[in-house]
Amino acid sequence: MPEGPELHLASLFVNRMCGGVVFTGPVQKSEVSKNPEVSFSCPAYTIIATSRGKEVRLTLTPQKSDSAQGRCRRWVTEKLRGGIVATRGKTGQVNQVQTMDIVLRFGMSGFFRFTTEAELPKHSHLRFYTNEKPCRVLSFVDTRRFGSWQPNGTWQLNRGPCIMFEYLSYRENVLSHLSDRAFDRPICEVLLNQKYFNGIGNYLRAEILFRLNIPPFVKARTVLEGLQTHLSDEDRKSVVKVEVKEEVTNREVKEEVTNREISDRAAVKEDESETPDLLRLCHTVPLEVIKLGGKGYDPENMDYTDFKSWLQCYCVEGMKSVRDHNGRTMWFKGDPGPMAPKDAKTKMIVKKEDDHDYKGGKKVKKARSESTMKPKYIKETEVPQRRAGRRK
Repeated sequence: MPEGPELHLASLFVNRMCGGVVFTGPVQKSEVSKNPEVSFSCPAYTIIATSRGKEVRLTLTPQKSDSAQGRCRRWVTEKLRGGIVATRGKTGQVNQVQTMDIVLRFGMSGFFRFTTEAELPKHSHLRFYTNEKPCRVLSFVDTRRFGSWQPNGTWQLNRGPCIMFEYLSYRENVLSHLSDRAFDRPICEVLLNQKYFNGIGNYLRAEILFRLNIPPFVKARTVLEGLQTHLSDEDRKSVVKVEVKEEVTNREVKEEVTNREISDRAAVKEDESETPDLLRLCHTVPLEVIKLGGKGYDPENMDYTDFKSWLQCYCVEGMKSVRDHNGRTMWFKGDPGPMAPKDAKTKMIVKKEDDHDYKGGKKVKKARSESTMKPKYIKETEVPQRRAGRRK
């Protein structure tokens, strides 16, 4: 399931592939999708993507375009009230047009592809067509169809600040609500609560708890009590602008993250001698995934090698797994904790023996002894018998 880092990488993918490209016509929805129609049609518009936790927002902005080149002309753009954009050309004439925000949630299998019209993916459920020949298409692909989108949408109000790029707001939001009944639950289940941990998913919670050696089924409030709500002045001074390098396909994209509210969209510089707390790891571990390029979040190559090497706990040999109270699989090491579900069956990944013959010889089929062979059951059929009676 795509988590915070994957959605951020998806937004970078859109911005890299669609930067300066002009799209045209209506936004098309597949016939099988139950999501709403996107009532947007424009002769020329651009697409910019932004991520926040487990959501991606596509902003469609009508533009003046050079139809011959399919590229935007340079116009001065001013944002007015109500989302109206005024574009001012060389003649000084002002044309007012309406922008649209589409907020997407990826569900279990969502991602973006940018292909030619002939190579349109099978499970493409939302499509944006370019104003060029041959035409190219930005598609939202969702095989399992758990993803959703909202035209004229906004960030969901019941989701908290982003764990990656709104660190101080997210930290304060968690520690100022520890009296909430949600924190009576096990820490592994609370980490999936997007009201407080917007962007954390199944593999991130396993990796974070494993690094801190925290049993997954202990009360969340017990783990979080005593953590510092507000950073000290020294910590605020250590807040730095970070430059995250994402690798998408074989090209390196640099994104300079700017300050917001002093530290929002920022990373706290860690002291190596100090053990990071749970809330800080919820911020820094996803950034590690972004630097890796995510879990193979490359729609063109789908290379998962680096991500699998980075994992220390999730689906790793020797680790245990058990289903939490919500039915989600939790990976861990050691004791699960006192709040583990009763009668829960714990599984462990064991390395399978490799029976491949590396010497290049032919594999000899082992003969089975009579004791190991399964008995063959023969169905008995009744033999019809003659009725006894007098012969005439």
